[in-house]
Amino acid sequence: MDKQNISEQTVTNEDLAIAFSDDKRQHKKIHTAEKPKRPGNKLFVTLMTTGCTALVAGVTMLACSFFIQLKTESSVQYPDLTKKAAENMLYSTLTGERLAEGVNINAPAYCIQTPNGTDGARPQAGLNTAGVVFEAIAESGITRFAAIYQNPSAGIIGPIRSLRIYYLQWDTPFDCTIVHAGGSGDALEAVAHGYRDLTEDYNYMYRGTYGGRLWNNLFTTSAALAQFNADHGYNTSEIRGFSRMTPEESERARVDDLAVEKLNIVQPASGDTSALKPTVNDIALNLGGWADFNVTYHYDTNTNTYLRSYASGTPHEVYNCPAEDIGERNPEDVCSLVQMAPKVVVAMVVNERRASDNYHEDIDAIGTGDAYIFQNGAAIKGSWLKTSKESQIVFTDATGAEIKLAPGQTFLTAVPSYGSVAF
Repeated sequence: MDKQNISEQTVTNEDLAIAFSDDKRQHKKIHTAEKPKRPGNKLFVTLMTTGCTALVAGVTMLACSFFIQLKTESSVQYPDLTKKAAENMLYSTLTGERLAEGVNINAPAYCIQTPNGTDGARPQAGLNTAGVVFEAIAESGITRFAAIYQNPSAGIIGPIRSLRIYYLQWDTPFDCTIVHAGGSGDALEAVAHGYRDLTEDYNYMYRGTYGGRLWNNLFTTSAALAQFNADHGYNTSEIRGFSRMTPEESERARVDDLAVEKLNIVQPASGDTSALKPTVNDIALNLGGWADFNVTYHYDTNTNTYLRSYASGTPHEVYNCPAEDIGERNPEDVCSLVQMAPKVVVAMVVNERRASDNYHEDIDAIGTGDAYIFQNGAAIKGSWLKTSKESQIVFTDATGAEIKLAPGQTFLTAVPSYGSVAF
């Protein structure tokens, strides 16, 4: 905003005297002009009397109404609608987003094991509607997702693959139905005790017929998931979510609070305002295995989201399926492709090693490590901490203060200590 120059004028005593003299002469000229003669009849007197009476009455009524209005307004208590509305706002424990009126904040949650291999798993279906997605290597450098849904609406969700113990440990705080197709021995032993367990079951799942998917063709639907919970009496979930900002706090966080000078609509900023712009536009996560499973993100300032792609540059597209019960269909036949674009990207550096079978992975999901949080166009270097399988992950900055995540879909990638995070 450019400054506008306003020229100043100096007013002297002599100027004031001349102006006053001119004004007096003009005033005298007006009052010494020939006065009009009044009509000398009774009609004129009657009209003048009536007019004066009406004028007095009108002024009296106006004054009375003014004082009566003041008295009335001072005695009325107006509710603070803004404060009342804010107190009644409900936010999703899973995503931190504002919930529509009537939505159950404790609706059942589902944690669905979703593959990401190049052997027919891509594109996934419904993954764009998950509130939180954990990503980690499942076996031989191939990544897999634990996708958490609440109030799912997608007509098709999947494919569904096997469970690992570290995914289960990430899932536990969400109090969800664990949806999978088999799993490693330790994961199957653990999920059989104290969990809502839906493993491969054709009462609630189905096999697609699209040949290109090979064995990655096991799907479910939102209606089938709801039916499973209804059949087993699972009516609610007590989700322990991440610490979140409100949507309003998140929007304000898009302006760098370390900037020396805030923008002002009256007086333009005199300093460098480049710090007010997002500075981290591109992120690269190298998981240390096959290049097919390394990912990149590009920050889209228009949508305040991170466009996810594979390291090859190919966008990570998934099938966005109709929000209705469309039956047991192939997603290729009834859904459209969209690019994954989470609001928050988190890279957690983890201790990881090959399991004793020299094929599967072991990851320390309980413990601590470095963390990189990307949200609102900024990068925050900090740490992650998970003290038990029941506890939720807590993120802190370099000073030890807890980091609140922005509301919206959150993608968390477990990056092995031998991998890398670049931005």
